[in-house]
Amino acid sequence: MRLRFFVHIICLLTGCLVNSFALPSPVHPVTVVSTVGSEVVLPCCWKSQLDEAANSIHHIQWVTPPYTVFEQRGEEKWQAVEFGGRLQILEERLGSGDCSLVIKDVQIRDTGKYESFMVVEAVRSKRTRVFLQSVKLSVTDNKSWQSHRPGEDFVIDLRTPYSMTVVFLGKNSSEWSLLWMKEDEQTSERLEKSPRGDKLTLKNLQFSDEGIYKVLDEQGVSVSTIQLSVEGEGPASPPDDEGIDWFGFCYGVETDSCLKESLSVHLGAGVLYIKMKDIYLYQT
Repeated sequence: MRLRFFVHIICLLTGCLVNSFALPSPVHPVTVVSTVGSEVVLPCCWKSQLDEAANSIHHIQWVTPPYTVFEQRGEEKWQAVEFGGRLQILEERLGSGDCSLVIKDVQIRDTGKYESFMVVEAVRSKRTRVFLQSVKLSVTDNKSWQSHRPGEDFVIDLRTPYSMTVVFLGKNSSEWSLLWMKEDEQTSERLEKSPRGDKLTLKNLQFSDEGIYKVLDEQGVSVSTIQLSVEGEGPASPPDDEGIDWFGFCYGVETDSCLKESLSVHLGAGVLYIKMKDIYLYQT
């Protein structure tokens, strides 16, 4: 269950709301789909409901019924604690009618229904909420497939600062094993963390590394799932660079456009080396 923390002083922003109502609108509920760690925009336009004269100070509310998650009135701003400062409205666009809510580093727990309102002045200095837009947000984990050769490196993108563990299910295993934990950086000797802390590199891949890798957040919810296949022979070494007359890149088709003296060859993406009369192919 999502915990909510509210400061009742928020009434300073909203005042005493006498009621909430929705004006007829051609805008239907919008569905937005995103993946964990991305930046997502929940669309909203107040000019579709109100005229500019009624809003000298723009006062916007976003709620996940029945809770307010974000509120902005002029320079005053507030957002629910559990979003950790990840919410914002682009002020430079607000005057032109764009009241879209930006969620940075979106998480699966952000999934749900969001509604936006404009708070307007009513009679006797009271205020009323005008419904603007309903948005259904769906957040899923990242899914990918990678194929590498033995001896190569495998990079795992952690996607978000909320990533806490990486677990591994081997191809012939029925149990998940812990590969990395944020609190213990030395889980594996072959595992290196990038200087920015946003990626892990599993070095010198072996056939036993083939399987499924999952990045999990602090609640054990999946951030990403990677299917790793380890196939073929280990990476070849390029020839000694001494005496190489020419080299070039060729990609997947038979061609003589990149080869010297009208030589042709059919290969996958790779680098062709010509040394005297010998041809060396270094497959990348």
